[in-house]
Amino acid sequence: LAREAGLTTEFERVCRDVVLREFARLKLPGRLFINVSVTSLADPCFFNGATQKLLEELGLPTRRIVVELTENQQVSDFSALRDVLAVFRAQGYEFAIDDLGEGFSNLRIWSEVRPEFVKIDRHFVSGIADDALKFQLVKAMHEIADTCNASLIAEGIETEAEFATVRDLGIVCGQGFLIARPEALPAMAPSPAVQGLLQGGSVIVFPRAGAPDGGNAGARQLAVDIDPVFANTENEAVFARFEAEPELMALPVVSWEHVPLGLINRYSLIDRFARPFRRELYGRKPCTLFMDPQPIVVDQDTSVQEIGQLLGHGAHHHLLDGFIVTEGGRYLGVGSSQALMSLITEMQIRAARYANPLTQLPGNVPINEHIERLLDRGAAFTACYCDLDHFKPYNDTYGYRRGDDMIRRVGALLAEACDPRQDFLGHIGGDDFILLMQSRDWQPRVARALQRFDEACGDFLEHRHVQLGGYYGEDRRGQPVFHALPALSAGCLPVEPGRYQSHHEVAAAVSEAKKQAKKLPGSALFV
Repeated sequence: LAREAGLTTEFERVCRDVVLREFARLKLPGRLFINVSVTSLADPCFFNGATQKLLEELGLPTRRIVVELTENQQVSDFSALRDVLAVFRAQGYEFAIDDLGEGFSNLRIWSEVRPEFVKIDRHFVSGIADDALKFQLVKAMHEIADTCNASLIAEGIETEAEFATVRDLGIVCGQGFLIARPEALPAMAPSPAVQGLLQGGSVIVFPRAGAPDGGNAGARQLAVDIDPVFANTENEAVFARFEAEPELMALPVVSWEHVPLGLINRYSLIDRFARPFRRELYGRKPCTLFMDPQPIVVDQDTSVQEIGQLLGHGAHHHLLDGFIVTEGGRYLGVGSSQALMSLITEMQIRAARYANPLTQLPGNVPINEHIERLLDRGAAFTACYCDLDHFKPYNDTYGYRRGDDMIRRVGALLAEACDPRQDFLGHIGGDDFILLMQSRDWQPRVARALQRFDEACGDFLEHRHVQLGGYYGEDRRGQPVFHALPALSAGCLPVEPGRYQSHHEVAAAVSEAKKQAKKLPGSALFV
């Protein structure tokens, strides 16, 4: 209603004053985040010191106020915005942007505004504990924020698993119903439950992606079919396209034969038209006047790695403009750097998480990384090194295919013994597995897995061998030798905080425990 009546600035000013007075009256600690639209930043009441006077009256220093920019209007003049922000920063204010990841435009706002705080849209936080792609995207945002000296704020935290995942990623700020609900009288400190989550020594197991599909990703996957404009299209018509399609970041320009000629960047055109008399002077002129005549153009079969190299080594504006995809030299579509980054991230997930092709379980690198996370946090856990006994003669007698089936079954049984949020299962290689367990009842869980292996072992053996308790084979000299049935040994090492300094030390100690377990008859657990 305020917007329709042309009173947006006045309405925001009243809200701002009410919030500031209430914040001071309640003597709340910390910083106060205030939503302000970009247009309201030019409010004379800001520049003439009215807000500053109110803060002085209330005894609130500007360093406790964070101006949270709302993205409900298109920013057309970033140069002017930077000038306004410089004035406020000189007075001690800090800035935040909201809903990172909701659209492409707020990525540019991040790069232009350089805010002290960046809020991650709740879509990426919801379910992050079970969604590997969301996890990797938030991890990438956190890495970018670190390089920009910005603090990320995770919005929409509603479960303990989401809280723990965000916490273990190193994101130190968050909001959501799990932490606190909006109240007229906010709590002065986090609840005991939240304090427990902050101080708890456990480490959450990060989510893993689905199995690799083996496909070769290329430019065609990234091409979005955007209707191009022709070389004689007037700038006024291009401007109208951008106004009608807010999500359109770039327009391809093609010849009558649909051969790419260039790209027109949304912000470049709008910036030019915002200057005095530019629209009147150039509105009726052909759009080639403002297009980039040397965009990145790739064939549909170009790999995503090659596209990434072209963007990385190209001009800075290519990251914003994107690239044109062709088929047989003719225009096919437009790809964005954002879509490219998302696809590459997804591919990296698949490659990194499934180092073992047989069981699709994490291999040595993620195993070592998880041990280091546990040690760094000072978490108490138990490392269990599981190994099949008498497996080589089984392979020699029954064949490698049956051996692979047995290894897969062991992996499945060990996975069933785990609490997926607390216990990590990795496949070191061959018939060797490792469990990194934070479950307090780890010992009966592992013992149950060994028992279930013995029960399932008959599925992989001939009945007569089960009755005999083994089978005959030949040794290296061709002499007959009796081999015992396969068994599963587990050497377990309780790791107390501060006892080990690296994954190398843990690996050496748990390997010794496994050696002791293998000396025991049958499927055995040694602690």
